[in-house]
Amino acid sequence: MITVENLTKSFPGKGSPVLALREVNLEISAGALYGVVGPARSGKSTLAKVVALQEKPDRGTVRLDGLNTAGLDGRRLREVRRQVAVLGTAPSLHAERTVAGNVAAPLEQLGVDGPQRRSRVGRVLDLAGLTQRAAQHPGELTEGQRRRVALARAVATGPAVLLADDPTAGLAAEEAGTVLTVLDRARAELGVTVVLTSQDPAVARRVCDEVALLDSGRVVEHGSLLDLLALPGSQTADALLPAIDTPRAQSAAYDRAADVVLIGFAAVGALLPEAATRFDVELSTIGGGLTRVGDTPVARFRVGVRGRQADAVLAWIGDHGAHVTHLAGGPRSIAA
Repeated sequence: MITVENLTKSFPGKGSPVLALREVNLEISAGALYGVVGPARSGKSTLAKVVALQEKPDRGTVRLDGLNTAGLDGRRLREVRRQVAVLGTAPSLHAERTVAGNVAAPLEQLGVDGPQRRSRVGRVLDLAGLTQRAAQHPGELTEGQRRRVALARAVATGPAVLLADDPTAGLAAEEAGTVLTVLDRARAELGVTVVLTSQDPAVARRVCDEVALLDSGRVVEHGSLLDLLALPGSQTADALLPAIDTPRAQSAAYDRAADVVLIGFAAVGALLPEAATRFDVELSTIGGGLTRVGDTPVARFRVGVRGRQADAVLAWIGDHGAHVTHLAGGPRSIAA
């Protein structure tokens, strides 16, 4: 587990220091794929560097599996740093070495013997989908493939934590998706805890279990991604769920109007039709849409309801796992 307690970090600026992190508190479970998202200069990369023990905070503590890293130095600091691998946005590869040679480089530095080294290289190349590229050189690869080589190199030594700092920046959608798939496989197959930073919240939607949203060095919200998507007023939900742009007049034409978030196959596929049949109402989807969070379908719809039991049907939908936000609507509607 990674525990970040009251973390503050500043850098020299013109006249006064620039605060990059402000009292950041987070807990990242072992084996998680944790997303840290936010706009440029929100503090994501600084947080990654502090957790990787590449930067010292002004105040606060980073604990790795309960170990307070604040007082580490010398040999002990180097030992702990080896447990935290870092994958940057523009990783540097050795142009003269093959793909396999690049991945083997950190193992050579650690003195891992030949047979064990070849075994590890083969395993992580397979995980990264690069077995067929082992004998090629970086110059023969696409940018996405080079990032996967760097990712394979980062996990070859068996770190406990992998910090991936904006690893899909500048990549086309297909190559970005492949990099994210490899990060997910590293977590699942190697047991490494992955902390992924990105300016694009959609990256977190594809692979992350939990997420923290940073802005101006502060944690705006954090928690389970699916929980945040169901939270009224969540900035994460606004960024990731389908937009609703239904005109007010269209909503007002119904007895009741509400925004409904449905999570999971059963809720998305059957809850609204079952509710309409059970309460004998007209229930129409008048805005929103469907997306996926990892493998889980998630919908945000605006629904309009006509019928005597309009209030009752919305209450029933909320009681059966959906998240309902009532809107001012037709002549009998109320704000709730």
